[in-house]
Amino acid sequence: VQLQASGGGLVQAGGSLRLSCAASGGTFRNGAMAWFRQAPGKEREFVAAFRWTEYYADSVKGRFTISRDNAKNTVYLRMNSLKPEDTAVYYCAAGNRIIQSTIGEGTTYDYWGQGTLVTVSS
Repeated sequence: VQLQASGGGLVQAGGSLRLSCAASGGTFRNGAMAWFRQAPGKEREFVAAFRWTEYYADSVKGRFTISRDNAKNTVYLRMNSLKPEDTAVYYCAAGNRIIQSTIGEGTTYDYWGQGTLVTVSS
Protein backbone atom coordinates (compact mmCIF):
# COMPACT_ATOMS: atom_id res chain seq x y z
CA VAL A 1 0.00 0.00 0.00
CA GLN A 2 1.22 3.47 -0.86
CA LEU A 3 -0.18 6.83 0.16
CA GLN A 4 0.69 9.84 -1.96
CA ALA A 5 0.04 13.22 -0.38
CA SER A 6 -0.02 16.47 -2.30
CA GLY A 7 -1.32 20.02 -2.17
CA GLY A 8 0.96 21.68 0.33
CA GLY A 9 2.51 25.07 -0.26
CA LEU A 10 2.99 28.60 0.98
CA VAL A 11 -0.09 30.64 1.85
CA GLN A 12 -0.78 33.82 3.75
CA ALA A 13 -2.62 33.78 7.03
CA GLY A 14 -6.34 33.63 6.41
CA GLY A 15 -5.88 31.74 3.18
CA SER A 16 -6.89 28.26 2.15
CA LEU A 17 -5.33 25.08 0.84
CA ARG A 18 -6.62 21.63 -0.04
CA LEU A 19 -4.51 18.58 0.58
CA SER A 20 -5.07 15.29 -1.18
CA CYS A 21 -3.94 11.79 -0.32
CA ALA A 22 -4.39 9.00 -2.82
CA ALA A 23 -4.05 5.40 -1.74
CA SER A 24 -2.90 2.66 -4.06
CA GLY A 25 -2.46 -1.03 -3.55
CA GLY A 26 -5.20 -1.30 -0.99
CA THR A 27 -8.56 0.05 0.08
CA PHE A 28 -9.79 1.44 3.34
CA ARG A 29 -13.53 1.51 2.78
CA ASN A 30 -14.16 0.01 6.20
CA GLY A 31 -11.17 1.62 7.84
CA ALA A 32 -9.98 5.11 8.54
CA MET A 33 -8.00 7.67 6.62
CA ALA A 34 -6.53 10.55 8.52
CA TRP A 35 -4.25 13.55 8.58
CA PHE A 36 -1.56 14.25 11.13
CA ARG A 37 0.96 17.06 11.21
CA GLN A 38 4.33 17.79 12.70
CA ALA A 39 5.63 21.29 13.21
CA PRO A 40 9.35 21.99 13.60
CA GLY A 41 10.52 20.99 17.04
CA LYS A 42 7.17 19.54 18.00
CA GLU A 43 5.67 16.09 18.19
CA ARG A 44 3.34 14.75 15.56
CA GLU A 45 -0.29 15.56 16.30
CA PHE A 46 -3.65 14.41 15.06
CA VAL A 47 -5.52 16.76 12.75
CA ALA A 48 -8.55 14.98 11.32
CA ALA A 49 -9.84 11.55 10.37
CA PHE A 50 -12.68 10.00 8.42
CA ARG A 51 -14.20 6.68 9.38
CA TRP A 52 -17.90 6.64 8.58
CA THR A 53 -17.91 10.14 10.08
CA GLU A 54 -15.51 13.00 10.62
CA TYR A 55 -13.21 13.56 13.57
CA TYR A 56 -11.22 16.72 14.24
CA ALA A 57 -8.66 18.05 16.65
CA ASP A 58 -10.02 20.97 18.64
CA SER A 59 -7.38 23.27 17.13
CA VAL A 60 -8.77 22.88 13.61
CA LYS A 61 -12.47 22.32 14.25
CA GLY A 62 -14.55 24.78 12.26
CA ARG A 63 -11.67 25.64 9.93
CA PHE A 64 -10.66 22.30 8.38
CA THR A 65 -12.87 19.80 6.60
CA ILE A 66 -11.93 16.22 5.85
CA SER A 67 -13.66 14.35 3.09
CA ARG A 68 -13.25 11.06 1.38
CA ASP A 69 -13.88 9.68 -2.10
CA ASN A 70 -14.01 5.92 -1.84
CA ALA A 71 -14.24 5.51 -5.61
CA LYS A 72 -10.89 7.25 -5.94
CA ASN A 73 -9.49 5.83 -2.70
CA THR A 74 -8.58 9.39 -1.79
CA VAL A 75 -8.95 11.56 1.27
CA TYR A 76 -8.92 15.34 1.20
CA LEU A 77 -8.29 18.02 3.78
CA ARG A 78 -9.74 21.42 3.04
CA MET A 79 -8.01 24.00 5.24
CA ASN A 80 -9.57 27.44 5.60
CA SER A 81 -8.66 30.43 7.74
CA LEU A 82 -5.11 29.20 8.00
CA LYS A 83 -2.95 30.49 10.81
CA PRO A 84 0.84 30.62 11.16
CA GLU A 85 0.57 27.94 13.85
CA ASP A 86 -0.82 25.57 11.20
CA THR A 87 2.63 25.52 9.60
CA ALA A 88 3.81 21.91 9.58
CA VAL A 89 4.48 18.87 7.47
CA TYR A 90 1.14 17.18 6.97
CA TYR A 91 1.03 13.41 6.73
CA CYS A 92 -1.82 11.23 5.62
CA ALA A 93 -2.34 7.88 7.26
CA ALA A 94 -4.64 4.93 6.75
CA GLY A 95 -5.55 1.72 8.43
CA ASN A 96 -8.20 -0.95 8.58
CA ARG A 97 -7.87 -1.75 12.26
CA ILE A 98 -8.84 1.66 13.60
CA ILE A 99 -11.54 1.91 16.21
CA GLN A 100 -13.26 5.07 17.36
CA SER A 101 -11.42 5.31 20.66
CA THR A 102 -8.01 5.26 18.98
CA ILE A 103 -8.73 7.21 15.84
CA GLY A 104 -6.51 10.08 16.94
CA GLU A 105 -3.53 7.90 17.80
CA GLY A 106 -0.87 7.68 15.14
CA THR A 107 0.46 4.36 16.37
CA THR A 108 -2.75 2.61 15.31
CA TYR A 109 -2.36 3.48 11.63
CA ASP A 110 -0.53 1.00 9.43
CA TYR A 111 0.25 3.12 6.39
CA TRP A 112 1.71 6.60 6.04
CA GLY A 113 2.32 9.00 3.19
CA GLN A 114 5.51 10.95 2.65
CA GLY A 115 4.23 14.27 3.96
CA THR A 116 3.52 17.59 2.33
CA LEU A 117 4.74 20.92 3.72
CA VAL A 118 2.25 23.64 4.56
CA THR A 119 3.70 27.04 5.39
CA VAL A 120 1.45 29.85 6.57
CA SER A 121 3.01 33.30 6.60
CA SER A 122 1.80 36.04 8.91
